[in-house]
Amino acid sequence: MREDSTKLRDRAYSSFTERLLAREIKPGQFVSQRELVDITGMPLGAIRELIPRLEAEGLITTVPQRGLQIAHVDLNLIRNAFQFRLFIEREATALFARNASDEVIASLKAAHLDIIARAEGGEKESLISDAEATDRMLHETIIEHLENDIISKTYWVNWIKIKIIRQNETRLYLDLVIPVMQDHLKVIEALERREPEAAAQAMTDHILQARNRAINIENDLSYGR
Repeated sequence: MREDSTKLRDRAYSSFTERLLAREIKPGQFVSQRELVDITGMPLGAIRELIPRLEAEGLITTVPQRGLQIAHVDLNLIRNAFQFRLFIEREATALFARNASDEVIASLKAAHLDIIARAEGGEKESLISDAEATDRMLHETIIEHLENDIISKTYWVNWIKIKIIRQNETRLYLDLVIPVMQDHLKVIEALERREPEAAAQAMTDHILQARNRAINIENDLSYGR
């Protein structure tokens, strides 16, 4: 029975995060447990067991007399999420520069050069989704290279928060594809040279630029509210 309960809770978590990332559940939205049942297609018992995990991960907050509020985008979330990325990815990138295989680094470079060539060639169809996949591939490859389950799981939760932030106008739009890929190439080229400090600094610069874009957009949105 306990194993079945755990499986249901894990399935409920997967269903919740999928719908959150698909924007079927909106940041800042208030929902009831019954609404989460309808949204996720999971039984009430699994939802009740899921809620403490979502609260611990900061994906929902229980608000007295109002219900469950989905994490909303504000300056505090942006600063915290990107600070976490900065601390983890800076060190992870330095270690990757020392230990990753030439083949892995070469495949990352080829994927980025392909996206840049397609963008420069004027391609639009599927370019955004492929660029986002390439963007995610670089970061996840570096994190997974650590072979640390604690970091990987925590990074995944933070990635969900970053995705929520990006949905608030900071996705990879066409005019950002080439600059973002070029930022990544600076990291990759330092990896090729086996220069840990240069690679870590290039990753730091990249993350800070992404954070600043998100902060500027949030400030603009707040001003217009």
